[in-house]
Amino acid sequence: MSALFEPRTLRDVTIPNRVWMPPMCQYSAAPDGPGIGAPNDWHFAHYAARAAGGTGLIIVEATGVSPEGRITPYDLGIWNDTQVEAFRRITRFLVSQGTVPGIQLAHAGRKASTDRPWKGGAPLAPSDALGWQPLGPSAVAHDEDHTVPTELTVAQIAEVVAQFADAARRALAAGFEVAEIHGAHGYLIANFLSPHSNRTDEYGGSYENRTRFALEVVDAVREVWPDDKPLFFRISATDWLEEGGWTPDDTVRFAHDLRAHGIDLLDVSTGGNASGVRIPVSPGYQVPFAARVKAETALPVAAVGLITDPGQAEKILSNGEADAVLLGRELLRNPSWARHAARELGGDVHVPDQYHRSV
Repeated sequence: MSALFEPRTLRDVTIPNRVWMPPMCQYSAAPDGPGIGAPNDWHFAHYAARAAGGTGLIIVEATGVSPEGRITPYDLGIWNDTQVEAFRRITRFLVSQGTVPGIQLAHAGRKASTDRPWKGGAPLAPSDALGWQPLGPSAVAHDEDHTVPTELTVAQIAEVVAQFADAARRALAAGFEVAEIHGAHGYLIANFLSPHSNRTDEYGGSYENRTRFALEVVDAVREVWPDDKPLFFRISATDWLEEGGWTPDDTVRFAHDLRAHGIDLLDVSTGGNASGVRIPVSPGYQVPFAARVKAETALPVAAVGLITDPGQAEKILSNGEADAVLLGRELLRNPSWARHAARELGGDVHVPDQYHRSV
């Protein structure tokens, strides 16, 4: 059998294949009013199409654990019960197609309060009707255009940890089987991890201090997330800085810590915390970072980053570089990528009865 179409069981959840969809923001939720942050028809159609196309696991986009934790005013959120009810429509359909529903719990930190990318993505000032004051580990802006964030107090850090736990409870009530904590791409947890953006008290400076907040979030979420359901962590394996940033060595060390705290899989990406860096983008350019974690730790990993071809994805898995592949933009281009890959590689994948003529 093709490695790409072998099931994978994590805790008591079996994912039918290794073709997974990573979180990709749609920036399409209502920015205010009673439906703020709730998924709507666009989100349903978007995720339903990829489930009908055979994707084994769909991780719903970065979902704010609080209003100020959103990247844009148009992000999804999971801080109230109206949002939970709206998510249930999506999770029910995904399960009906044999797809495992996952959700990424996120706080945007100092990169919060921006406009949608197709509107230029510029930061929205706190004085803007849809803007707000960003929060961060230190009063250092992401770049010269972003608002200087308010430095979180220790008491406020505890409040954010509690928000992650509350969001996890709601995610469970919404029908999700996998939860992922967003610790990558220059958002709040990544801000704390990296010396490039951190502080100097008990939450900054040393490796132990810089990882404290992340592990507090993991512990709080793991406490409320059922023992039979897997918990993922997404990380940027490097800031792509020559010095003064988070490094691949840090990632390997942290992977050991995450496993000890109940994380079941590391979703390995890179970058996003430092502006103006040069990233050597090419097909599969982030796979070596996942492969190193897999080789040097006992923590399963998923690889992401310009994985587009079935043969390429199959090779990553058969070579033991990762336990699954996450296809982002390629699944935007082709919702039925898994079905096409199964035809090419000789694997089995769920096909809806309504599509039997396409087999």
